[in-house]
Amino acid sequence: MPASASVSTVRQPPAADRVYTHIKQAVLDRQYAGGTLLTEGELAEAVGVSRTPVREALLKLEVEGLIKLYPKKGALVLAVSAQEIADVVETRLLIEEFAVRKAVPAPASLIARLEEVLDEQHRHAETGDLAAFAVSDRCFHAEIVRHAGNEILSRLYDQLRDRQLRMGVAMMQALPDRVTRNHTEHAEILEKIRAGDADGAAECVRTHLGRVKVLARGESR
Repeated sequence: MPASASVSTVRQPPAADRVYTHIKQAVLDRQYAGGTLLTEGELAEAVGVSRTPVREALLKLEVEGLIKLYPKKGALVLAVSAQEIADVVETRLLIEEFAVRKAVPAPASLIARLEEVLDEQHRHAETGDLAAFAVSDRCFHAEIVRHAGNEILSRLYDQLRDRQLRMGVAMMQALPDRVTRNHTEHAEILEKIRAGDADGAAECVRTHLGRVKVLARGESR
């Protein structure tokens, strides 16, 4: 059998999926910041596809609220509004304060996982990878929510993922010192959880999210 015949062909995802992933990741990482006008031609060239899958991907992203389509002009990346910031933080506070109380007393597995995520955050901070730092940031809170044991609540929290990541990257780009402060506040939450202090952990969460709401308003329009 020829050597070439033994090599399995690696199939790429459908073209529309590749475009969707490219645009969405760029929006979340703020490579495409709010207010950027994207054209079908530029996107097709960037991903190496025709315009048809680009249109399909853009329609999906408009439904998700990340862009606004303008016929014959392109797609406008929507900025994070002040109302969206307020809504996200309010929803997070309702979920996370409840979850952190449920996490106390915390199992050893949760403590170990949160310590691991804090280490990841520290590494991303040192390399200046804000997108990866934002992912670890969200993961820290998501682990606590998952340990609350409420699947419906956990799914609701997961629906906030894209907005959390986008707001996180925007805030850290605007306020670089927030990276260090964010890590410190997470460590404070972990210490309260480790000490079995449910009230203290809830207070740390309220303080942490309160700062997020105030600082993230720099992205408001």
